Amino acid sequence: MLAAGGAAIGFNNFWSFPQLAVQYGGGAFLIVYFLSLLLIGLPLLMAEFALGRSGRASPIGTFRYLTRRAHANPLWKLVGWMGVLSVFLILSYLSVIAGWVIAYLVRSAFGVFAGLTADGMNAQFAHMVRDPERQLFWHTLFMIVTMLMVARGVRHGLEAVVRYAVPLLLGLLLGLTIYVATTDAFRHATTVFFTPDFGKLTGMGVLAAMSHAFFSLGLGAGAMLMYGAYLSVEVRILRLSFNVVGIDTLTSLAVTLVILSLLSAGNVELSSGPSLVFQSLPLAFDHIPYGRLLIVVFFVLLVMAALTSAIALAEPVMVWLSEQFGMSLRRSALLCGLGAWSLGVATILSFHDWAFSFKVFGVVKKLGFFDIMQLLTAHVLLPVSGILMAFFAGWALKPDMLREVLHLRPAWLYFVWLWLIRVVIPGLLLLVLIKLPELFA
Repeated sequence: MLAAGGAAIGFNNFWSFPQLAVQYGGGAFLIVYFLSLLLIGLPLLMAEFALGRSGRASPIGTFRYLTRRAHANPLWKLVGWMGVLSVFLILSYLSVIAGWVIAYLVRSAFGVFAGLTADGMNAQFAHMVRDPERQLFWHTLFMIVTMLMVARGVRHGLEAVVRYAVPLLLGLLLGLTIYVATTDAFRHATTVFFTPDFGKLTGMGVLAAMSHAFFSLGLGAGAMLMYGAYLSVEVRILRLSFNVVGIDTLTSLAVTLVILSLLSAGNVELSSGPSLVFQSLPLAFDHIPYGRLLIVVFFVLLVMAALTSAIALAEPVMVWLSEQFGMSLRRSALLCGLGAWSLGVATILSFHDWAFSFKVFGVVKKLGFFDIMQLLTAHVLLPVSGILMAFFAGWALKPDMLREVLHLRPAWLYFVWLWLIRVVIPGLLLLVLIKLPELFA
């Protein structure tokens, strides 16, 4: 539960959810988001856990085994390949962004941001992303730490890390939430966040809620399927899935309250993406009591989120390498790390020497290889893989194959899950897939 919950907590919780909630009507957006979790997030998460526990292998190995067992079309194995490819690509550029976080953690600890104006904050971030040598150092450091941990195996690596990292992450977030609850800005934040404004909830807002319910839980990437392979037969998948969804949702709610309160207290406008984390929030922290200490806590929190996500992304790749080539954990970690690190270098150079512009879906992209990687994963591999996983679990497999694994009681609950997987989830995700260019233009 801790591993999957930590994997679900990622950068989207911090730099996407707050802006979406405010933009699309606060409480009105939350209602649609909670409904999306029940219709998309929870059933598909259960499907990934069930597929993983049925296959007991990497996503590629699981689809190969289940395809043979169900006498299904061998092309279904490509879904496993899509999952492993997507986590590998995401790991490569997640490591670069995590390197930014570590760099900002060190700078905040030394008080570099104290007294800077908005222009000064912007200049700090621009200088960092345009300095490939510094980025390379932090990117390399994060990748080494991640691979050293996953190379120790499930019990001594994965379990040991999440046993401390996830409680630390949640504890720091709880501490920040308690702090902002004592400020005058907290009341304003709760009003903006929870008060429903259905006039702002447009059709795009509904689609944004559905897409966030999918992406925030890390679905379609194969990471949750991989964790499902480690589940013992005693674990109730429905209960586990509820817990993971609960951890991720409570984190998003707490993060949003913290961010809105901090920005209000610092009189800083809400933004989204890297500009929120690396420009707006450091400026806000500088205008509140104990800001220099709290900004360090905030970036430690982000480092923990990045680390648990990176471990989840690396695990399917390493397991597949061990299955395919008989590699030891250390060798598979080394090969996975070197490959992801190399792609990360290309991402770093996308902000400097290798930058080029191109137009897609009517939008001009200026960061070359980095933009291509994000488009390939977020706009193609993840949503398509999510749709195909739902079809595979709902139609390609015989109903009894997952009924036993899910062990849902009462019996009618299984049929609700089955038809959500068969019809509702593919239809809603297809709609999200079609509208993704407009959502993230």
